[in-house]
Amino acid sequence: MEQTASELAVLLDGSVAGNPEVRVRRLAKIESAGPGSVSFLANPEYEKHIYSTKASVVIVASDFAPSAALPADLTLLKVEDPYRAFARLLEAYDAILKRKEGVHPTATVDDHAVVGEGCYIGPGVVVEHGAVIGDRVELHAHVHVSRDARIGDDTVLHSGVRVLDRCVVGQSCTLQAGAVVGSDGFGFAPKDDGSYAKVPQTGNVIVEDHCDIGAHTTIDRATLGSTVLKKGCKLDNLIQIAHNVVIGEATVIAAQTGIAGSTTVGARCMIGGQVGIGGHLTIADGSKIAAKSGVSASLIQEGLTYQGNPAVPVKQFQTFQIALRRLVRMPLTERLEAIENALPAPQHPTR
Repeated sequence: MEQTASELAVLLDGSVAGNPEVRVRRLAKIESAGPGSVSFLANPEYEKHIYSTKASVVIVASDFAPSAALPADLTLLKVEDPYRAFARLLEAYDAILKRKEGVHPTATVDDHAVVGEGCYIGPGVVVEHGAVIGDRVELHAHVHVSRDARIGDDTVLHSGVRVLDRCVVGQSCTLQAGAVVGSDGFGFAPKDDGSYAKVPQTGNVIVEDHCDIGAHTTIDRATLGSTVLKKGCKLDNLIQIAHNVVIGEATVIAAQTGIAGSTTVGARCMIGGQVGIGGHLTIADGSKIAAKSGVSASLIQEGLTYQGNPAVPVKQFQTFQIALRRLVRMPLTERLEAIENALPAPQHPTR
C-alpha cells in the first residue's frame, strides 16, 4: 500500500492541508507513527500527540484547529469523521492482505463438498462430506467445516475455527481464531440414581450475514430447531451462547458474557463484558446492560440501560449505591435504626 495524500483524500472524501504529494506506506498509531505513516486523531485526549508525531499524514476532523505549532512536514487530511475514515483505510489495507486463492496441499476437501470460486483453503483445513463453501471464502490453517455445513460468500474463518454439522454461516462474516459454531448444547436430564443422561442436541446454529464472532467464542447448537445470530451481530472474544438462544440484529456483546439457553435478546442491544443472562428470558430491543451485571428476569421495556446484580434500571442502581455509601458512613446506632426503618414491618399470625 503506497498512496499520496491527494489519493487518500479522494478515497475518503476529504481535503488536504499540506503537501498533497507526500506518500504513505503504512498505518500507525499517532503516538508511535514514523515517517511514511498515516494516522488519525478522533479522541481529544490524544491531541497532544499531533504536535510531536512523526507521521507524514494525520486524518483529522474538518473543523480541527491546532492549539500549537504542528510539525513542519506534517500533512493533515481533513474529513467529516476521522474514526470512520480511518476504519475505511483499515478495510482497504485488509483487502490487500487477503490470502491468494487456492487449496494448500495439506488440506482435506471431501469429494462430495462444494467449494466456490476464488477461495483460499489453508494448511490442515478439513472440509467434510456435503459441506458448501461460497465464493471468495478464506479458510485459514486448521479450520474444520463439518458435514453439511454452509459458509456464505466472502466470509473469513481464521485459524482453528470449527463450524460443525449442519450449521450455517452467512455472507461477509468474520470468525476469529478458535471460535466454535455448533458445539453441543448443555443438555442433561437427571436420573433416579443421581447421575445424568445426555440429551441429544439435534438442531444447528444459523449465523446470518455480516456477523463478527471473536476468538474462542462458542455458540451451541439447538436441542431442536436453531440457535440464531441475526444479521450484523458483533460478538467479542470468550463469549458463551447456549442452545436455542436468539440474538437480534446489530446487537453487540463484549467479552466473557454468557447467555443461558432459550433466551431471546432483541435487536440493537449493547451488552458489556462479563454479563450473565439467565435462561428462558426476553431482553427488549435497544437494551443496554452494563459490565458485570446479572440478568435473572426478563427486561421488557425497550431502550433502557441496566446495571447491577440483579440488573435494574441504571438510575435505580445508582440511587441504591449512593444510599449504601451514606449508610456505611453513619454511626452504628443510626445505621441500625435506618435499616430497621427500611425493612417492612413483621407480619404476626392472627390467633
